[in-house]
Amino acid sequence: MNRMRMFAVTVAAACLFAVLFACSNNGNSGPAPSSPTSGTPAPSVVSPESAPPSSPAQDEQLAEPEAGKIPTSQVTALRLADFQSGWAGGEGWIARTDDAGKTWSTQWNEPYTVRQLFALNGQEAWATIDTGDAQSLRLLQTTNGGKTWTEAGTAPNREFLHFVSSKEAFSGSARTTDGGKSWTELKTPAGVLGAPYFHDRNNGWAVTSAEGRFSIQRTTDGGQTWRSVLKRDTVAPVTGTVIRSAGKDDAWVVLVGDSGMSQTSYSLFHTADGGKTWIPVLANNQAGSGPAPGFQMDEKKVPSNAGSSPGTLYVVDPKTAFMGGVCSACDLPNTMGKTIDGGKTWTNLSAEFAGYGTQLIAAADAGHIWWINNDQTEPSVLYTSSDGGLHWNTAHTFAKSPAGQ
Repeated sequence: MNRMRMFAVTVAAACLFAVLFACSNNGNSGPAPSSPTSGTPAPSVVSPESAPPSSPAQDEQLAEPEAGKIPTSQVTALRLADFQSGWAGGEGWIARTDDAGKTWSTQWNEPYTVRQLFALNGQEAWATIDTGDAQSLRLLQTTNGGKTWTEAGTAPNREFLHFVSSKEAFSGSARTTDGGKSWTELKTPAGVLGAPYFHDRNNGWAVTSAEGRFSIQRTTDGGQTWRSVLKRDTVAPVTGTVIRSAGKDDAWVVLVGDSGMSQTSYSLFHTADGGKTWIPVLANNQAGSGPAPGFQMDEKKVPSNAGSSPGTLYVVDPKTAFMGGVCSACDLPNTMGKTIDGGKTWTNLSAEFAGYGTQLIAAADAGHIWWINNDQTEPSVLYTSSDGGLHWNTAHTFAKSPAGQ
């Protein structure tokens, strides 16, 4: 392995741990905007919205970009309104496309990083902005498709933010009913791992772990009481979680295990009936990182996703979910798998793309997908598919960062 390859592997591994938990949004991950009560991009298993804070720019002025051109930098956030329209964000910019990513128009331009984008529809959208505050993020809002972005308040943490109406939103265990001006903390079970996920004001999910066993917990009264809906012995420790939901009784739960030799083990479970029954969707055991949480190393019955580490989870609806895979030691490290039957079966797509940075996945439905792969030295590229990932088009290559930054 030459020096450049070793550098790429090292950078990719560092990126994975920097953005793991709770993208993606990279996803920014999440359900289609047409279902406003079913918030989900992206590490997001990989979740850029939870990346470490950036240092605020000092006396930095960004020049207003030419119409239709995007400032240089990696893409850090992605959100669809539908397959044709959506937003992307990066280091100092938010832009919109209305032709499935072929051309973009910059709508917002300040010297800060966009951590997450979320949209209820083609007019109402929000963006979290990292100004270097370790405790909270700026919250911007548009009600006119991005023609103007205005201050809405703050996001109280770096967890996945999703709005269920123009005023009510959730971010981890925090809830706002005034569009982000103020937040209240909801109760969570003792020993919670990672961020809990509240689908709405009543229904939430969380993971706890103790003495070689993990438990997925559910609340139906806004966190006042919690009960275990799945308990499972595990050889591997649970080191992180990602939870997404596409309905009040729906939950997709990623459990991240150990890491080693540029590999990370993980499992994915799904329920569509409030936790009465669970489908083990994925069990990604790895030679370097050991068994996936809840499974033995010799597990054969449960499918595995491509790649040696988890990528971005994006849930569309109770039947449809996409999940990226990452292989930091591979020449083409980005892969993707999907289910269209609630996790009963899993399909690993054949596409493999370059990029040793974070993944951003978004989907309008089971057939229409956007997929951005970033890199530390090469331009970020947007690929789109209209047939469920069987074929991909290179929709847009974003401008390369100066000096690979």
